Amino acid sequence: MTRHAVLSVPDQSDWREPFFSERRIRTLLLLGVVLWLGLAVVLPLGQLLAKSLYDGNDAFVGLANFRAYFANPALSRSLANSLRVALATTALAVPLGFAFAYGLTRTAMPGKGFFRGLAMAPLFAPTLLYGITLIYLFGRKGLVTTGFFGFFSRVLGVDAGCDIGLYGPVGIVISETIFTFPQAMLILSIALRTTDARLYEAARSLGASPARIFFTVTLPGVKYGLLSAVFVCFILSFTDFGAPKVVGGPYNVLATDIYKHVIGQQNFAMGATVGVVLLFPTLLAFFLDRLAQRRQASLIVARAVPLPPCQTIWVNRLYFVFCSCIAFLLITFLATALFASLVRVWPYDLSLSLRHFRFGDMGGGGYAALGNSMAMAVLSAVIGTAATFGSAYLVEKTQGASALRQTAYFLAMVPLALPGLVIGLAYIFFFNAPGWRLAGVDLPNPVHWLYGTMGILVLANVVHFYSVCFLTATTALKQLDKEFEAVSESMAVPFYKTFWRVTVPVCLPAVLEIAQFLFVNAMATVSAVIFLYSADIPLASVAVANMDDAGDTAPAAAMSVCIVAVSILARLLSGALAARLSRRSQRWLAP
Repeated sequence: MTRHAVLSVPDQSDWREPFFSERRIRTLLLLGVVLWLGLAVVLPLGQLLAKSLYDGNDAFVGLANFRAYFANPALSRSLANSLRVALATTALAVPLGFAFAYGLTRTAMPGKGFFRGLAMAPLFAPTLLYGITLIYLFGRKGLVTTGFFGFFSRVLGVDAGCDIGLYGPVGIVISETIFTFPQAMLILSIALRTTDARLYEAARSLGASPARIFFTVTLPGVKYGLLSAVFVCFILSFTDFGAPKVVGGPYNVLATDIYKHVIGQQNFAMGATVGVVLLFPTLLAFFLDRLAQRRQASLIVARAVPLPPCQTIWVNRLYFVFCSCIAFLLITFLATALFASLVRVWPYDLSLSLRHFRFGDMGGGGYAALGNSMAMAVLSAVIGTAATFGSAYLVEKTQGASALRQTAYFLAMVPLALPGLVIGLAYIFFFNAPGWRLAGVDLPNPVHWLYGTMGILVLANVVHFYSVCFLTATTALKQLDKEFEAVSESMAVPFYKTFWRVTVPVCLPAVLEIAQFLFVNAMATVSAVIFLYSADIPLASVAVANMDDAGDTAPAAAMSVCIVAVSILARLLSGALAARLSRRSQRWLAP
């Protein structure tokens, strides 16, 4: 019996996991995600922090650069200016975005699709265009400033001009409000859609007035969405470079300080110092937002009942008038930019011409720069979509390896708190260094070859917008039934086949949304590439800045119009394709 018992025990070698098992392959791929995010995010940031502790001669000075920065009233004032601009912008953009989103989600007003599409238009333009258009409206020779070139004076006999003191905080805040308004509207639209109708029914049954319901049900129900909108608007306006560069005038902010130190004075040590100062308020706002999001997730304990739109006539008319006013302002803004790019000589010869679209005599690269931007945007969309969706799949669908998954998720969220200027500056210090000295040993930089190429521009864009795309992919993957993986595993189908044959086809609409987001933002971004482009690879958004610096404001507006046109065309094409694929996937998943 003893011999029989011994012979019946299976060989321990049969229990050994194959070296190339799916679990190990997934773990290795997760490790690859962590390593590449460490290379693209953590190491450059470490190099930026280290650079701020050295002087211009590469001598270690500790916190001396920070003491010198805050001891200089002109420099430290920039921090206060940035905070003032960000707070004022947030105070304007969030209420406007909330009211606009409320009209789109809680009322039965007509034209919702038109209003929503028009509200998204500012996302397609570089932030430089906001400042340039404001100059054409409120500058010294602007339409509004001169009373439409004296039209009101001649016809009505009154001086209807308006000088708002554009150059300075007023111009920056107006530009940043236009820039952040769509972001606030999108966030709050989602928050307002997820409200439980049963709370409103209970409040009305208790005799609560509409005002009391708004303050006790509506606002508490979207408070975390409001907090997210506040943090997003604050971060975007606090770190933006384009608008302050055009209409800031003598009013310095941190973003323009970095540009002046790095480009104007070649003072990289102080530029790194200002970059670190710019980073801390952004990181604080980011972590507060993440904390709010975690608390929001813990409150979702039951399925909410959708709230039907309000059918009260006067409420619908009120919000229709409000949304129409916002739409009119946006149309005026965009039409002014287009008109300025077509006018022959502003404001003396208002005949229309395409002369400003002939960029041959202008600095910045002309249509070659536009072609480079399109190539960069396409590469960013393709590579970024593959990287973000693939990493999100590994984090979301891998069983076990919790430490690696959590590390990968954390690193994927870090870029959300990084301003584009900080990413660009960190990449200069990391990729441009020929090598490092570690423990007395000189080590070559294996990624030095990437500096000055299209590759580093694409990498900067992918990292800059990585977190938003990662969250989008994660949301889409969470909606996919886990039975797909379970059935595939029970049938011994390799996970990569399930990924290509099931996951990707079902999630194609989300994949296209990610690609579209990356393309549009890569076309319009300035801050992430202003330090990284080379003379051999000019870019359209940077060309706008260079032409504006040279006083060629109309050609700068024309180049911005080209960027907007390309982005809108890409948006329409990808949107139509996404809608078609979404209907197909829904039919495929239908029981």
